[in-house]
Amino acid sequence: MSIFHVIALFGGLALFLYGIRIMGDGLKHGSSGALKKAMGKVTNSPIVGFLLGLCVTAVIQSSTATIVLTSGLVGAGIITLHQSIGIILGANVGTTVTGQIIRLLDLNAGTNSFLNVFKPSTLAPLAAILGILLIMAFRFRNSDTIGTIAMGFGILFTGLMNMTAAVEPLSQSPTFAQLFVSLADKPLLGFLAGAGVAFSIQSSSATIGILQALSVTGQLTFGSVYPILVGIYLGDCVTTAIVCSIGAKADAKRTGMVHILFNLSEAVLVFAAVNILHSAGALDRIWAAPITSGGIANTHTLFILACAVLLLPLCGLYEKLSRIVVHDDVRHSQGVEHELQLLDDKFFTSPELALSSSDEAIATMARLACAGADSAMGTLGAYDRAVIETVQENEQSIDMLADAVNNYLVRLSGHMEADDNSVLLNYYLQCFSEFERIGDYAVNLTESAEELHARGAQFSTTARQELAVLQDALHEIMGYAADAFTTRQASVARHIEPVEEVIDDLVETLRARHTRRLLDGKCTVYGGLGFLNSLTNIERIADQCSNLGIYTIALTDPDIARTHHDYIQHLHRGDDSFFNAEYRAAHEKYFGRLAELAG
Repeated sequence: MSIFHVIALFGGLALFLYGIRIMGDGLKHGSSGALKKAMGKVTNSPIVGFLLGLCVTAVIQSSTATIVLTSGLVGAGIITLHQSIGIILGANVGTTVTGQIIRLLDLNAGTNSFLNVFKPSTLAPLAAILGILLIMAFRFRNSDTIGTIAMGFGILFTGLMNMTAAVEPLSQSPTFAQLFVSLADKPLLGFLAGAGVAFSIQSSSATIGILQALSVTGQLTFGSVYPILVGIYLGDCVTTAIVCSIGAKADAKRTGMVHILFNLSEAVLVFAAVNILHSAGALDRIWAAPITSGGIANTHTLFILACAVLLLPLCGLYEKLSRIVVHDDVRHSQGVEHELQLLDDKFFTSPELALSSSDEAIATMARLACAGADSAMGTLGAYDRAVIETVQENEQSIDMLADAVNNYLVRLSGHMEADDNSVLLNYYLQCFSEFERIGDYAVNLTESAEELHARGAQFSTTARQELAVLQDALHEIMGYAADAFTTRQASVARHIEPVEEVIDDLVETLRARHTRRLLDGKCTVYGGLGFLNSLTNIERIADQCSNLGIYTIALTDPDIARTHHDYIQHLHRGDDSFFNAEYRAAHEKYFGRLAELAG
């Protein structure tokens, strides 16, 4: 590659990123709730989302484009991270379908083939032409917005093609070809080579195409090809993850991380399965035999499809893992100018969009409140002035958002008719105040920590260990509450009440234990009062989470909204099998840890 190819590569990357930017802006401003609702229906089922990702990738012939587009939808708030996961896994399978279509139908043989319409080289200019016509030549409702989305799509694909063209000399290099041939019986090196080449030329299909071209020599075997294919899975997703992460919100970054986690799992599964079968002699007939171009395509499809079937039921697990790997930074979440700007009165003409803006602001409140409460708990056992200041700054941001959201939703209500949107508006009015209170209780916890520090008092080792158990339970219930609001899924919200009941039991038990320590003179008066005050604030945070769970469940079951207290009593009487099972599991988990401390 010359310096000119490098310039072209980065120029393509610039167009790619700009295309994502303007397309995302168009999606956000033009959704008006309709697109969000439609995508939500399509992607609520992981299987349907999987099929959507497969079909889209098979048509546009780029898993990178599919996943980046999906990341843009997540960043724009059109779909949630949860809804995107099935699409990502489907995109992986879609790349193999494309290869099979090209192989069977000889897509490149006829320049006049209708199938050429779906190639990026055709889609990009068509999208750009459509976009500029809608922006400059037409004047109907949302024409500018739709045109902006189309232009972003066209620019994105143009950038992708420029990057591909810039690295094309690598795919045609004899050195690259000889590299593959020389890796027979060297699975680790084959794996690394596959990953490196796929990353370098930014295309799994192109890398597999190189292998298929080399197969005519008769020097490639199944034993030499399979580790290269496994490496391609990982190399293919690295660039995608990097692009998804540039200037993106946390959930958009997590979209790229889910892709990496899926492909890493596929690599592990394939390596394990092949080595087990080879050791058992099941692959002896094909291991050293020359592999054809069709054999490479079929092997690639078989590997990816089998892994997809195994991993699809685990979508929820991969979402949780991505949240662990890519977490929200409390210190960098304090700036809420973006959320405040979104609460713009001009959106009142489209209540769905105004509600979407409110949703984003409240989601930020949820992140700040839950992170603040978690951090505040930590200061009780280990005083940290910097952390306390961060929690207090977060609370100021939460209060700013709460005031803005409340005023915005009240004004918005005057522009809405009595339909489904009013239900969602009332839901937001209920939820934002609960997150505001969680932020208040987090500050109360830091005040207890400061008072202890000022008086030179501290909790006993036993008290700190007990608080650590309670902190983990609080972290769990706040996670459910935040996820329930983000996804608006009753299935998530139903996990909240069992943990809340266990937290009540924990608080009662710890309050009794600490009272005994006070009476026995095992802790100071100031330390004892600080501990008891902390328990009260923790219990109240759990109560707010309980309310959030009820509000979310009531979205799909209006009767619960009218019989809130009856529903809670129904659960606590033991009349609900799901609640009973969840409560027993949480009780055993946390009280088991308390029992270990006592022992």
